[in-house]
Amino acid sequence: MIAFPSLRGLQAFEAAARAGSIAAAAEELSISAAAVSQLIRTIEDQMGRKLFHRVNRRVVLTEAGVEMLPRLTMAFQEIGSVSRELAGDAFRPRLVVSVPPSMAMGWLSQRLAGFVASHGAVDISLRGDDDPVPFDRELIDIRLSYGPHYRDHPTEDLVRDAVYPVCAPGFADAIKPEGLAGLPLIHTDWGPTGASFPSWRNWFEAAGIELGRAVQRGLSANSSRAALDLAISGLGVALAQGIYCAEALEDGRLVRPLAQALQLRQPYCLTIPERSARRDVVAAFRQWLIEECVRAVKSPVLVESRDGQ
Repeated sequence: MIAFPSLRGLQAFEAAARAGSIAAAAEELSISAAAVSQLIRTIEDQMGRKLFHRVNRRVVLTEAGVEMLPRLTMAFQEIGSVSRELAGDAFRPRLVVSVPPSMAMGWLSQRLAGFVASHGAVDISLRGDDDPVPFDRELIDIRLSYGPHYRDHPTEDLVRDAVYPVCAPGFADAIKPEGLAGLPLIHTDWGPTGASFPSWRNWFEAAGIELGRAVQRGLSANSSRAALDLAISGLGVALAQGIYCAEALEDGRLVRPLAQALQLRQPYCLTIPERSARRDVVAAFRQWLIEECVRAVKSPVLVESRDGQ
């Protein structure tokens, strides 16, 4: 007779693998760390396969462990859903969404009410993460990123954005291309991925304008959202992505004083791990998020100006 691993042992493995720690799994399961270790050793013995390498106080998955984790995580999620329904609780699907920090702070958080209104009640965990993200450890269902970082998971290109000079209406009248470098410029410090995003220097070169050191002056922010807020406050001219600035251009808080735009080098991409792809709430959120991204990037206030160059 085949000896199947115990459900409790598999649960201990899944919790430890997801958290990367025996101690964290013990806290989650309300048992001792020694008990978690024993449960995992038992299923390793039963299966005849090593699931973890133990490195100091952390655990690192073997190839066998990597193969098992996504399917176990999906299975325990399903068991949890069934248990809640049998207990008579109102079922609310849960969704873990990961996006770049600038998108989480304002852009997506302001739009989520629209998804809930159209889809119904859903528990959403919104995460602002830099790449790379730990899909399985954090149970991420859907990741929006700049560029194709996750080809080991199903990934699709959504839309390619561009950057535009934008400022408060009071700035616009006095702006001429050749005099722009002498005005307060708002720079975005993109961090480790800075080479992937156009800078003011790139914009001036594309416009055929010779530069001095003046282009380095002005305010600097470490997120797209913060740079946009500085421009809306009237503190200078920002080089902003269409996905972030379209709404402020549409309602008049910002204007585009110059037509020159620079297309980003990479598209926005959507990644959904296979364990999540079959869930109805994930499919619904995917379609809604694609529509929101495309609507912002292809806003008439951006497309008409760009076509008119």
